[in-house]
Amino acid sequence: MAVERLYDKDGSVGALKGKTVAVLGYGSQGHAHAQNLRDSGVKVIVANRPESVNGKLAIEHGFKPMAVDEAVKQADMVIFTLPDEVQPDVYEKSVKPNLKPGMILGWTHGFNVHFKTIVPPKDVDVVMVAPKGPGHTVRSEFERGGGVPCILSVHQNASGKARDFALAWAIGIGGGRSGILVCSFKDECETDLFGEQAVLCGGLSHLIKAGFETLIEAGYPPEMAYFEVCHELKLIINLIERGGLRYMRYSISNTAEFGDYYTGPKIVTAETKKVMKQVLADIQSGKFAKTFRDDYKAGFKWFNEARKKEHDHPVETVGRDLRKMMPWLKPVEM
Repeated sequence: MAVERLYDKDGSVGALKGKTVAVLGYGSQGHAHAQNLRDSGVKVIVANRPESVNGKLAIEHGFKPMAVDEAVKQADMVIFTLPDEVQPDVYEKSVKPNLKPGMILGWTHGFNVHFKTIVPPKDVDVVMVAPKGPGHTVRSEFERGGGVPCILSVHQNASGKARDFALAWAIGIGGGRSGILVCSFKDECETDLFGEQAVLCGGLSHLIKAGFETLIEAGYPPEMAYFEVCHELKLIINLIERGGLRYMRYSISNTAEFGDYYTGPKIVTAETKKVMKQVLADIQSGKFAKTFRDDYKAGFKWFNEARKKEHDHPVETVGRDLRKMMPWLKPVEM
């Protein structure tokens, strides 16, 4: 079933005029939402540590970053752009005690609300606007006169106007110029987590490693392996982004397209899809969310060990060396 689509013509930023919007966090999404809303005529304040890198950036952009509790006290609408894992503590300590009936709480991802690690009171609106792109793109497209498509959700409509406020927010950051898709917190959260884990991040990174290791173990030079299973991915992704799988297949050689059809089903098999269904079931049941929260409470012990192990994988070592040969990529060292 197709989801509802909204555009600039279906609403206006006017619903937020006269209100103060507090953006919690000035990271990737935070800086884009704060600046775009301000440029759209909305009064915006920012909560962030002034001495941090992001706090200094907020000051550079003309904001006066303040403590979370102070921002909430001044706000009519509070937008969470902080990392998922820190939001519950911030909410309990600094947001919840300062909430007033009729306020609007906004999220850019449904994780904490959907899995009930944050449970807002019944007398506030709870909405979400989730741009389908990183913050720097949300900002640059807005400045260009365009916008990044957004997901809009209303979880709690205490005022009777929650959708108007959410739509004003989405339009204010540029989403109405390209399109705003209406869905639930559940649909946004669960599909987002599944996409990240099974395909975009988890699936892709481990497919790259497996391909790299297969070639190395067969005696091929690591440099050749890196180019073939990692570097050239961007060429393929760009084609898919522009015109889908069909355009990608049209643009590559007949040999490559034949290999796609012939070998692809041998790599991603019925067993792979079976595992994907279990991944989705673990997300839907809250098992993944609990595992994530438990590791965070334990100091991210497993997470940090996994991060270090991945950093030292040969595909990363070879890649760091080869990227120095390609300055036009503007290589980034972490």
